[in-house]
Amino acid sequence: MKFYTKQHAYYCGIDLHAKTMYACVLNSNGKIVAQMNLKSTPTSFLEFIAPYRNDVVVAVECIFTWYWLADLCSEEDIPFVLGHALYMKAIHGGKAKNDKIDAHKIATLLRGGMLPQAYVYPPAMRSTRDLLRRRLHFVRTRAQLMAHIQNTNHQCNLEPFGVRLNRKGGRPELMERFRDPSVRKSMDANLELIDHYDKLIAGLELYIIRQAKEHDADLFHRLRSIQGIGKILALTILYEVQDISRFPRVQDFASYSRLVKCSKESAGKRYGTSGKKIGNVHLKWAFSEAAVLFLRGNPEGQKYLQRMSRKHGKGKALSILAHKLGRAAYFVMNRRRNFDMRKFLAA
Repeated sequence: MKFYTKQHAYYCGIDLHAKTMYACVLNSNGKIVAQMNLKSTPTSFLEFIAPYRNDVVVAVECIFTWYWLADLCSEEDIPFVLGHALYMKAIHGGKAKNDKIDAHKIATLLRGGMLPQAYVYPPAMRSTRDLLRRRLHFVRTRAQLMAHIQNTNHQCNLEPFGVRLNRKGGRPELMERFRDPSVRKSMDANLELIDHYDKLIAGLELYIIRQAKEHDADLFHRLRSIQGIGKILALTILYEVQDISRFPRVQDFASYSRLVKCSKESAGKRYGTSGKKIGNVHLKWAFSEAAVLFLRGNPEGQKYLQRMSRKHGKGKALSILAHKLGRAAYFVMNRRRNFDMRKFLAA
């Protein structure tokens, strides 16, 4: 957990919403010098903050509307801090809660050096990262359509499909096995949507790969040198990390990627683990997928997994492999060197 500890003359906390925002400004002594409910527009914000612009820092909680305010502060050379939503318990744990109280608490945490920071993703690669996440949503929707076809086949107690549903050659056989006209209509609707998603996803992937080559082609290709990491996983890691230098140690990167468990201790006693949802869920997914793909056509990798399975069990062995791949990706990005399988298995 990182805190913002720089000192300023004024501290502005904002409870930000889509159409409105409540702003509260404290001086260095903690006294409220201004507070007001504003429209969520650049003009209203700049007019409110104008008397304190010589030495002010602005903070908001990390919600979906922070992009425009962060970019505006960057353009106007105003220090901006993004509060980590899950760590900001002081806001959610109070007896009373409203916009005025929340804005004051954000400003107070900021002034006291106790505001937990989230990463302010720069705008250069941010829109492409969001597009990549949107592509993942479309892929999962397509998978749900495929699963519905499989479930309908099981409901009718029919034989398993002889061909993969991805292949259009087996679709006439698919429609013939369902006798009920309504079921056929439902399956036909699923197949039409799947065809549409296939074209849409392919177009998005082509565009995102072109963007990645413009942003950092060298790192994109180096990530693909890791066994088990293909185009999509390399894109996910590249855009979710953005700048590997923000992680001083490989342990910090592993924690951010949800590859390690955080222990709870007090007075020398352990009380299990916590914080499973703190970190980047997309990196967790990417390295978990990479651990499975790492084993395909890789006898040396399969032997390594067998050794880990004998010690820890298969489930934990895959988690260990995902953690190991995460560490390898960190050093590939940090040192900008290709993946070395020999060193990976010998470490």
